[in-house]
Amino acid sequence: MRGLLQPMHILVILVIVLIIFGPGKLPELGSAIGKALRGFKRSMEDTKEKIEGAVNADKTESKKD
Repeated sequence: MRGLLQPMHILVILVIVLIIFGPGKLPELGSAIGKALRGFKRSMEDTKEKIEGAVNADKTESKKD
């Protein structure tokens, strides 16, 4: 079994999206997806920083004891 999304699958998905949304809406759709992905990535990075900060604080507390 090869990858989940083979080139033919991607092509079929793109054709369906084009039929549903039309060529005029594709730039707006792409922009919205890009903004959503950037927001998701930013929130994941913030969460990672908070977790790392909590772990580092815990390590510092345990060294003091």
